[in-house]
Amino acid sequence: METILITGTSSGYGLETARYFHDRGWNVIATMRTPREDVLPASDRITVLPLDVTDADSIAAAFDAAGPIDVLVNNAGIGSIGIVEATPVDKARELFETNTFGVMATTKAVIPQFRERGSGVIVNITSSVVLADMPLTAMYKASKMATEGFTASLALELASVGVRAKLVQPGYCPTTQFTANGGDISHLIPQTYADFAGPILEAFSVQGNVTTPLDVAETIWRAVHDTTGTLRFPAGPDAVALAQAS
Repeated sequence: METILITGTSSGYGLETARYFHDRGWNVIATMRTPREDVLPASDRITVLPLDVTDADSIAAAFDAAGPIDVLVNNAGIGSIGIVEATPVDKARELFETNTFGVMATTKAVIPQFRERGSGVIVNITSSVVLADMPLTAMYKASKMATEGFTASLALELASVGVRAKLVQPGYCPTTQFTANGGDISHLIPQTYADFAGPILEAFSVQGNVTTPLDVAETIWRAVHDTTGTLRFPAGPDAVALAQAS
């Protein structure tokens, strides 16, 4: 029976992915900054562990407690939208700490066991913002583009030792905690840009052909089982459309 460790499973994509793999017979190690076992089914195949991907000691403790795994899904992330001029550099650092450096740190933690076995899969979750130029997302996109570049090079290195690395690019999902995890954004949209930003923010609230957590979980499943050498997997109808148009 295979084991998957997923970061950021308290809600959204991570939670749905944990449920999805569990329903298909996998052992699931669900990690989150503040563990909540009540969000997942009661099962001897689910282990909930604390993990803060920005804390080296937390990463070491989580991987030690997890033991051998077959798949790592780096899903933990925070979002932010705003005008570049109004966005503090500290906000960019916060985004990179979780969305980029956190991914690098957990990836480095798992590579030795995968390399020694000559098998394993690392799936890094980015975003459809990498597929098109989108206003108000510059800082967030920068953190995700960095993870894209990291993973593309990583995949080439790991292929030499029998390990696979994949990217999953979710589209826009209104039901996730994207902006909530990034904090209040009102101060990041100065009045000078109100006429420009207003229609964009309004479009975010439109329930169109968008991505669901299930779309992402299904795509992660496909990425984990892919043996064709495909690196990037857009998730959700809007992300697929952007990928096809790019």
